[in-house]
Amino acid sequence: MNRTGSSTQTQGVASAIRRFVVAPVEPQTYKNLIYLMLAFPLGIVYFVCFISGGALGLGLLITVVGLPILLVTISGATLAAGLEASLATRLVGVQTSVPAALGTFDWQEWFARPGNGFVTACKRLVTATSTWTSIVVVLSKFVFGLLSLVALVTSGALTGALLAAPFIYDDPDATVGTASELSITQYNFGPWVVDTLPEAIGVAAVGVVFLVVSLNLLNGLARLQAQYTRTLLETDTGPL
Repeated sequence: MNRTGSSTQTQGVASAIRRFVVAPVEPQTYKNLIYLMLAFPLGIVYFVCFISGGALGLGLLITVVGLPILLVTISGATLAAGLEASLATRLVGVQTSVPAALGTFDWQEWFARPGNGFVTACKRLVTATSTWTSIVVVLSKFVFGLLSLVALVTSGALTGALLAAPFIYDDPDATVGTASELSITQYNFGPWVVDTLPEAIGVAAVGVVFLVVSLNLLNGLARLQAQYTRTLLETDTGPL
């Protein structure tokens, strides 16, 4: 019994280590990177459109056009959340349901005469809990997008500079880290001056390790975002 449990635990650790090491050659890693790359531009579009539509609708609420603008804005946020659910499912592999209002969407209801199916569809939209959690997903996407952008740019720049060491270590204008006045014309790896090929190869080896670690961290960030979206959209998808 103990041997079986120990063997299973060992296999689990070995599997986790293997997944960690092979991250650079896993197709899923690059799907996750695409998901992270899309986060910032989508976050900006969501944020600007929702804030603009919401502010305009509230400002015109005393007129006949304010309420329709708010309904369109809320519907747009729900559609955006549906897109996020699709991206989480297709790119990250986290199965995420679309908001309830989208799952029961019927064009005939929306274009029916007011007082008939249209009113019922509007009521279903504003009383579904997932409609309001969709707004949270849309607004928080900007934060996740900014975090994703910083993580991608930082990890990409550092990894590239380290891996390029054997090719640029003797370039007088190359610097990694902070250069002092005495070593401004030398390739620096932090406080160390790299001026020989073996040293440069050592820096590149560090770059390989950094690449593996950073890709695993980026994978984790993508899964975190996808799980966050899934949790919000699947929290009580029924009416309020």
